Amino acid sequence: MRLKSLLLGAALSSTLVLTGCQSAYYSAWEKLGVEKRDIMVDRVENAKESQEDAQEQFSSALEEFSALINFDGGELEDVYNDLNDEYQASQAAAEEVSSRINNVESVADDLFDEWEDELEQYQSTSLRRESENKLRETRRRYDSMLKAMRRAESKMDPVLQALEDNVLYLKHNLNASAIGALQGELSQMKGDISSLIEDMNSAIAESDAFIKSMK
Repeated sequence: MRLKSLLLGAALSSTLVLTGCQSAYYSAWEKLGVEKRDIMVDRVENAKESQEDAQEQFSSALEEFSALINFDGGELEDVYNDLNDEYQASQAAAEEVSSRINNVESVADDLFDEWEDELEQYQSTSLRRESENKLRETRRRYDSMLKAMRRAESKMDPVLQALEDNVLYLKHNLNASAIGALQGELSQMKGDISSLIEDMNSAIAESDAFIKSMK
């Protein structure tokens, strides 16, 4: 599935843009033997990877901020530029995480709606009941995973705001005394990023469990 996504994703995205219809996107994949559940698994994997990348980026930003606090000489403007780069990269990483979670939620809504509608097509009561139970369990796992993803996502904004505040302060106070004013921020930032990474680890574990249940 991942290989097909890389090879054909651009073409299918172009189809969606041209038609402006989500169903056209799904239809194009179905012609290749790829169903909504496959797309959903693929998007969960993408969301998981984006969170792993974000973990690394926020950790890198924390290291850069720590280096700033421990500044012992050199060009302070260079240190500011490095911290600003880390902030910009962290913001981009956070946007990617949110975008991919939204993509998961979009296909999940479509999958569950379709599954619910198709329950009415069964003639066999036992098979319909079995499918209903499977839908209920899949939705339960999905809801737990999405909740974990959104919880981790919600913790990115405070960290980004703190980074932005410190970058802005340093921008207008490029002197050694400014670093002293920022020292009190380090402990809080360490705690916030540690909490963010912990919640992302929980979301990643939920994603792995969900992917396993879908295969």
